Parts: sequence; C-alpha cells; structure tokens
Amino acid sequence: MDLNRSDFGQDFVWGVSTAAFQTEGAHDLDGKGLSIWDVFTDAKGRVKNGHHAKTACDFYQNPERDLNLLQQLNIPNFRFSLSWPRIFANGTRPVNLKGIAFYDRLIDSLLEKGISPWVTLYHWDLPHALELKGGWTNRDIVDWFSEYAAFCARHFGDRVHDWMVMNEPSVFTGAGYFLGVHAPGRRGLPNFLKAMHHAVLATASGGKILKSELPHAHIGTTFSCTHITPNSNKKSDISAAKRVDTLLNRSFIEPLLGLGYPTDDLPVLRKIRQYRKPGDEEAMAFDFDFIGLQCYTREMVKSSVFTPYVRAKIIGAAKRGVPFTEMGWEIYPESMYELLKRFSSYANMPKILVTENGAAFRDTVSHEKVHDERRTDYIKRHLGELLRAKSEGVNVDGYFVWTLTDNFEWAEGYDARFGLVHVDFENQQRTIKDSGKWYSDFLSAKDSL
Repeated sequence: MDLNRSDFGQDFVWGVSTAAFQTEGAHDLDGKGLSIWDVFTDAKGRVKNGHHAKTACDFYQNPERDLNLLQQLNIPNFRFSLSWPRIFANGTRPVNLKGIAFYDRLIDSLLEKGISPWVTLYHWDLPHALELKGGWTNRDIVDWFSEYAAFCARHFGDRVHDWMVMNEPSVFTGAGYFLGVHAPGRRGLPNFLKAMHHAVLATASGGKILKSELPHAHIGTTFSCTHITPNSNKKSDISAAKRVDTLLNRSFIEPLLGLGYPTDDLPVLRKIRQYRKPGDEEAMAFDFDFIGLQCYTREMVKSSVFTPYVRAKIIGAAKRGVPFTEMGWEIYPESMYELLKRFSSYANMPKILVTENGAAFRDTVSHEKVHDERRTDYIKRHLGELLRAKSEGVNVDGYFVWTLTDNFEWAEGYDARFGLVHVDFENQQRTIKDSGKWYSDFLSAKDSL
C-alpha cells in the first residue's frame, strides 16, 4: 500500500502513546504511593506468568533513553500519562514533590528535543488509598479527581498545551469493577454502574477544570472503540450486536455529548438512575476540543440467552478462522473506517484523533534486528482506512501508534508486545523493530512508502 504523509494534510498530528504504570516502574520510589495495579499484580493468578510492573521499562529511572528514541524515530508528539499516586501518594494532598519533579524534567526534556507532550491525566492507576474508600464506586471520587486535575493543570499547564482527561473508561470500569479481570478486581453490576456514572461525571469535571484553568489549551478524552457486527442476519443476532455496541461504544461518549445514557437500546443502564442526583444530566456533558478514538479490532456477536444483561456473546477470531494478533483480536483494518464514520455522525461531535492503534505479535531479536512485517502491514492498512474516512469528510486530525516500547500489558503481563521498539526485560536493552523504522521513514520521507 502506497502512503504518503502529505496525503493526510500539513496539520495532521503524528505520535506514539504510552502509559505511566506500563512503563515507569519504580513502584515505591521517591514517595510514590501504591496504585490499585500495584496491589492487583501482587495477588497470585491475576496476571499471566505472575508478571508485575515493579520495574517495567524502567522509564522513571532512565527516561532519556526512550526520549532519545523518540527523537531518533522522528516522532513529533509523545502521549504519556501522569501517575496519580506518584503526584498524590494517597490520592489527595499533600503533593509528592519528587514525583512532580520527575514530570517537570520529563516535560522540559521533551520540549528541549522539539517533541510536544500530550498528557493523559488518568490511565487506570488509581491510588490504592482511594480504592480503600470505594474507589470509582464512591461518588466522592469526582471531587478527588477534580482536585488532582486542578493541581496538574496549574502546575504543568504553562508547558503542556494538549491534554486528555481519561483513558478508556469503559475498560477500567468494565474490566475492573464488573468482570474483575483488571484492577481492582471487583465484580458485579452495582459496582460497574456506580463506577461508570462516577467516571462520566469525573471526565466532564476534569474537562471543565482544564478549560477553566487553561482556556487556550487543547482538551480531549479517549474512548476504547470496537467495530461490532452480528454473526448472522438473524434478528436475534442483529439485536444482540446492537446491545453490545451500545455497551462498548455508546455508554460513555453519549452522556458526555449531552445525549444522556442510551437506555432505550440497553435497558440495564436504567438502573443507573438510583445513583444519579439532581443536576447530573448537565454535569455529565462537556464540549471537548477533540475526542480520542482507540481502535484495534472488530468483534462478531451472536445472541445468547444465557448471558446476563446483554444476552449476547462474542465469537472469537480463532473460532471464525480469521487472522488475529497475540491478543486474540481479529486483524480487520476496515474497523478503523467504520468507527470513524460512525462516531463522526454525531451532530455535535468535535474533531477526532486516533489516540491508540497497534498490534501485538510474537517478536524475536535476531542479529540485533526485529523483522515484524505483520505489525508494519497492520499499521499501513489501518492508516489507509483512516485516510479513506478522511477523504470522505471525516474530521480526523491525528494518529498515535500504541506504543513506543514493549511494556507491561496489564493482565497479559509482558507476553503481548505492541512496541515499535523491542525491550529485553532482563537487561532493558532496546532494539528498534522494522515497524519502528518504517514509521520513522514515513514521518520523515517526502516520497510514498
């Protein structure tokens, strides 16, 4: 596939995305408090092979190693998250000055290298001290998060122009408070619905605080999005796919757009009413400058009367005999086009950035090289679908690869490698993969690739 950076426009934003817990390590260094993921990974059986992130990519101890890689790869924008418990060890004041100093140095170094910092306020590492008070199921978390957001805006806002409030609230609430497969490992519908409502309120509150403190900043938030299709043309499968789509793709974005929860298409969401208070309808909405979509795959859904609440089940890629990644996710580049078209159809949708897209494959280092043709092909084909949507008028203005370096991939541990750069977690040796070299050439070349 021939692609040229200029096809996307001069102002199109290119970058890579990372997250604090997945890269930083130094889990208890310099006054950092425990996060829910620190506690979760210490419990047996939670993460594959008993992996943990106590060291991870050692980014806290040696950030310059990876910042130099960004420069070497010609990457102009770097998305990273602030660790809430590294800034407020117990979730609220006092401030951990050494944690603040680390992010000051990181931001300053990026700017010195000509790389724009894109800051995510919350990428899943809730302070454990707040989880002991109920975490996202406690409505007070809206105030706790607002205090944290206000501090970050005031302290870093003189140097950071681009902000994202939340990362994938459907995942950290669904996997963490309903299914229990992510931190903090809670289960059950009441936990999920409370966490969901409070995450929506906190997202809007964070956006409003950032805009109030930094009126000229560029403020967005990100959503995990999956293209959903029915397994057949049966009415039951079509209805099941609609329910799953509502849960995964609509339940967070629509209240933030001022549309309320999509209760007509997923009746179980009506149970949120018991957790709502007067004024919540207005408090949930905020006019973001952009929305970040994080697109990896599609899911095929069929009706299942035995599955509670959604009465649907997903038919995995392996069972359908289609290509898939190490995560078991189908390789279906058309999902990028379908999701961009779908989300852009909202009447009051701001511009869209693809803030995560990438693939995990089983990489090996041979003679100091990593030949990962499948990842390069994955990125190229998804970019082609993005360009198709853009050429049809979709207001999509950016693309961030997930991720710079292989890292701690949550419940998958270190087995799922998404990076443009290979990491040997025994010695922290970095090896730029062929996909990283391709992305670098694409960002710097004038000719088609």
